[in-house]
Amino acid sequence: MTDDKGKSADKLRSVSAQHVARQAGVSRSAVSRAFTPGASVATETREKIMRAAEALGYQVNDLARGLLANQSRLVGLVVTKPEVGFRAHLTAALTKALIHRGNVPVIINTGQTEQELIAAQKTLLGHRAEATIILSGSPPSSFFELARRNGQPLVVIGRSEPEADHIQTDGGEAARLAAALFVARGMTRLGLAGSLSGTPNITEREDAFCAEAGRLGADVAVTRGNDTDYAGGLQAGRDLLARRERPQAIFCVNDLIAFGVMDHARQLGLAIPSDLAVIGFDDVPEAGWLAYQLTTFRQDPEAMAARAVALLDLRQREPDLPPIRERIGVPLIVRASFVPSA
Repeated sequence: MTDDKGKSADKLRSVSAQHVARQAGVSRSAVSRAFTPGASVATETREKIMRAAEALGYQVNDLARGLLANQSRLVGLVVTKPEVGFRAHLTAALTKALIHRGNVPVIINTGQTEQELIAAQKTLLGHRAEATIILSGSPPSSFFELARRNGQPLVVIGRSEPEADHIQTDGGEAARLAAALFVARGMTRLGLAGSLSGTPNITEREDAFCAEAGRLGADVAVTRGNDTDYAGGLQAGRDLLARRERPQAIFCVNDLIAFGVMDHARQLGLAIPSDLAVIGFDDVPEAGWLAYQLTTFRQDPEAMAARAVALLDLRQREPDLPPIRERIGVPLIVRASFVPSA
């Protein structure tokens, strides 16, 4: 019985470099050199070690090696509700790009309070994360100061911060274009389906749409759901479409809100786009579904992830560069919910 337990424990125990050394009949330091690029080790010795490693299923402990070198290769992704809407696709694209870069992405699913964000940052610093990418939230100044003191690069997606590199999509320009396209079709009673979340991205789209519509002589009815999700869209749709002067067209600050608005409109018996035109923002995969065929502005998660990784590479090569600010265009994807005039 004792022997069986011992065998079971051996099976559960990770294969170490010491096991490989014993199997190959070499020293532990020889195994370490064999797996260190550029280290000196005889060809015959290296071959014996590699055969032993393959037989045992040995993998180098990159985390332990990174900690010894004061670089874990961890990159933190700080994000609120990473499973929702466009954030889910951006998170997936970032993790894929970071793994391809040789990093280990760590998702910190946190809120937007100062205490939560500082706790997340301390966790990443405590594990010697190489960098942090922030997808959402409103980090306080102390968050950036802590990262700066520890020499940790920060990339912020979707907002502008003076102490960090950042990537933004040109949501303001897209919102102005949406207003202009509606007015060009003779639609002057417009609606804005926004969100009480008040994130910088959402606020930029809301303000730009209302300002451009007003400049062009259109009236805008504004309502905001509790969040930038489907339920918020249903809420916004109920408010906008219950008005005596019902909007002819609605700009939605993201696709999830647009889906809620469209479904409520159909519950009322309205046809899209003849009774109500709708433009969204994000171009999540569901926007192309037959149930929606949503005209929307496309944010490309793969392009944004590639730019984030490129910024990390640049920051590591040239750490003293001033903060880098990039804006990415968002093309209009035309589908059935609204077709611009020629």
